[in-house]
Amino acid sequence: MRHLLSIYLTAIFFLGSCKETISQLPSSTNKLILGSDLSYVNEVQDAGAIYQRNKTAVDPYVLFGEKGCNLVRLRLWHTPSINRYSGLEDVKKSIKRAKAASMKVLLDFHYSDIWADPGRQNIPKAWANITNQQILGDSLYNYTLNTLNVLEKENLLPEMVQVGNEINSEILQPEGKAKPNIDWKRNAFLLNRGISAVREASRLTGKKIEVMLHIAQPENAIKWFAEASANGIEPYDWIGISYYPLWSTVKTNDLAYFINNLVTTHKKPLIVVETAYPHTMVNTDAANNILNEQALVTGYPATPVGQKQFMIDLVKLIVQGGGAGLVYWEPAWVTSSAKTPWGQGSHWDNATFFDASNKNEALPVFDFFNQSNYSTK
Repeated sequence: MRHLLSIYLTAIFFLGSCKETISQLPSSTNKLILGSDLSYVNEVQDAGAIYQRNKTAVDPYVLFGEKGCNLVRLRLWHTPSINRYSGLEDVKKSIKRAKAASMKVLLDFHYSDIWADPGRQNIPKAWANITNQQILGDSLYNYTLNTLNVLEKENLLPEMVQVGNEINSEILQPEGKAKPNIDWKRNAFLLNRGISAVREASRLTGKKIEVMLHIAQPENAIKWFAEASANGIEPYDWIGISYYPLWSTVKTNDLAYFINNLVTTHKKPLIVVETAYPHTMVNTDAANNILNEQALVTGYPATPVGQKQFMIDLVKLIVQGGGAGLVYWEPAWVTSSAKTPWGQGSHWDNATFFDASNKNEALPVFDFFNQSNYSTK
């Protein structure tokens, strides 16, 4: 109990000391950041998906905004290799939808033509033959800056930018498996070029754009951010982590301790920018679900009520550790005729915020966006 009390008091102190940064997102009232990654919405709607609330079709962006979602995370691939989605034009459409629904935007540069994650950081094909590190850094810098300048011209500038996605391993590698050991001289140079590009975009536009560095799983983040600091990473604004109990050695009840370690060591606010929990074990299409029985946490059954309670309790643990909020990964990736490299439909339909067995009716988990769940008054 004393240990948890200590974490809680540290969290209050830390959130107060970072008030200026946190006030940028999502609002001047310093509410928790409770967001959603909605990168799949355009694609699945084009493929016939319909979302419902109270048996009536609804625009998912409008629904998320009305329910209290205050940040939309969107992935950006350099030159998408699967289809036309998650490229710049698709992202523009998504940012317009988010801003129209009064939600802030976190733009996630993957620096790849496909998913970048702990298992792969594939260099975009456009840069694949660049062997000079300085030229590669310039390519990353110019691409980042030019993208943000294009968005600014259309009044679509994001409030926050991720310089890389789940960059546990060294970025911009040849296609294949992740590099086992990071060359920190190269890695820090490239990441710093991305950070510098965001800073220059802020200077040119006169608008604050905050920088996040994102690592998958809290146990990996402890080591990575320590090494990054030791190797001269430029100042950034936010720590982002993924937390999926299925793939983490950190038990849910220990999450607050790890978050507290990160925020107090590095003096940065932190968001869990990826997590999810299933509301059923039923698979509704030909695409196998990624979150199976092994993804379940004791005390939280794979039911709509279990999903909602897990999310509320997870946010409370994040706050106890000094974290500033949470972003749910792909709550709107419902089944449709859309295809992935591994099947047709959704590999996530049992972990969305919609009931596939009931015409994609909105589920109770939307209540986790309600800030009153986390009031300390």
